Amino acid sequence: MLAAAYINVCRHSSTHRALLKCFAVSKCARNFSTTRTFDPTIREFVSRLAQKQPGFRVASKDVHVLLEPSEFYKNLLNIIRRARRRIFLSSLYIGSSETELINALDDALRRNPGLHLYLNLDYNRSTRPGPSSPILSLLPLLRNHEHRVHISLFRSPKLSATMTKIVPPRFNEGWGTWHAKIYGSDDEVMISGANLNKAYFSNRQDRYLHFSAQPALADYCFSFLETVSGFSYRVLANADGPVLHWEDTSVLPWQIQSKAERVLSQFQMKHLLSSTSSEEQATSSDVVIFPVIQAGQFNIREEERTLSMLFDHLASPEHCLDQEPVVNLTSGYFGLSKEYQDLILRSNVGCSIIAASPKANGFYGSGGLSGLIPEGYTLLEKRFMSAVRAASRPSSNAQNINLKEWERDGWTYHAKGIWLSPSVDSLPVLTLFGSTNLNSRSADLDTELSFVMATSSDDLRQKLHEEIQGLHRWAVPWRGGERNVRWRTKAIVALVGGML
Repeated sequence: MLAAAYINVCRHSSTHRALLKCFAVSKCARNFSTTRTFDPTIREFVSRLAQKQPGFRVASKDVHVLLEPSEFYKNLLNIIRRARRRIFLSSLYIGSSETELINALDDALRRNPGLHLYLNLDYNRSTRPGPSSPILSLLPLLRNHEHRVHISLFRSPKLSATMTKIVPPRFNEGWGTWHAKIYGSDDEVMISGANLNKAYFSNRQDRYLHFSAQPALADYCFSFLETVSGFSYRVLANADGPVLHWEDTSVLPWQIQSKAERVLSQFQMKHLLSSTSSEEQATSSDVVIFPVIQAGQFNIREEERTLSMLFDHLASPEHCLDQEPVVNLTSGYFGLSKEYQDLILRSNVGCSIIAASPKANGFYGSGGLSGLIPEGYTLLEKRFMSAVRAASRPSSNAQNINLKEWERDGWTYHAKGIWLSPSVDSLPVLTLFGSTNLNSRSADLDTELSFVMATSSDDLRQKLHEEIQGLHRWAVPWRGGERNVRWRTKAIVALVGGML
């Protein structure tokens, strides 16, 4: 009955809301009967989220929390070397000087005649003009393995055809990018916020979670990328260089909104319906993972809905018993969207936040207008702290909001995500990780894929705690209140604040 209703809605409606309503009213909606294994703080939330998002059960022994950029890179190369059927990589871009990475991909393809490589990258970031354009480094792969290398470039439709002719390269990325960071092969996948260039492999801090022996989760990630390829450019190669081919003649590249909304909504509903919930499978695992898509330009706001559900849940006293839950939140580009800021300020949940210091911002020292970006984030942080004071949030107990800044000599900061602990003295039971920066740009412009993971495993909870501690090791009290923000920075933020 539910499958028939799904097909009917897919035929007659293109909206995400209609698909979800179809599922919500069904008495066949899934129920995670084993949510009793989770901490009471999140038990009801996990059960409700399972009715709205696809879910994957995982054994905690197959979840690996990496802490350093060098670990991320080593693991990435090993994932590529182990591949036999498919390699699927999604990133903003691949750095033009990543010879070792390109060679590893080439070698894997040479050693395995049946292996296919799938790359999903951002159109504007990957086609910056000049001899160091990222797309040029991919030409050898295309030429050496023509029919086994599939490269898709997503172009944000926020930038109209007219604006494309006006806005110069690099600045055109301000209208939205492809931002999902997925690195997988065969039945394993690593989720991160890191891109694929040298800094992210050495001295740019991010988060990295690797899931081994997970065919269902890997299939989901691969299918998600395949779906997005359906409204992306395909990269071909000829003797003169790369050729960008738009395959869907029924829609123009800057008019894909309706198609993207429809196919992504149908994609999520399909996986929601196929997510299993048998008692036997559930009791063999102590982790559940829910992917959430945030693509505001396509009216898909699953991440916003999920976080709203979470904070509403935490605001209910019966769900938290006698405990005072604590949220750890971080973003390398801290400028919470208004919706997220309101969720935090209206709640009574303690919140410890880490932002990047100006020196740890990836744009620190850049020339031109981009050099003002770190100062722009200082302005956003000042506004946030003013809002905290205006909301009369306590500052000396477990319910306070505390802002720190991350700074490590010679490093930059790109980590993002949320961890939830039942109390200030307990280990995390839930985390949000993936590509989202939790800011206005992530909410409205970029296309994001992130994941909510809940666990009852003491070992995994300890690893998540160590992940938080590793980030706090380099965090100091926020000093933004002492910094001057120049008038021109204020003027630029007023004009393009949502693009930061």
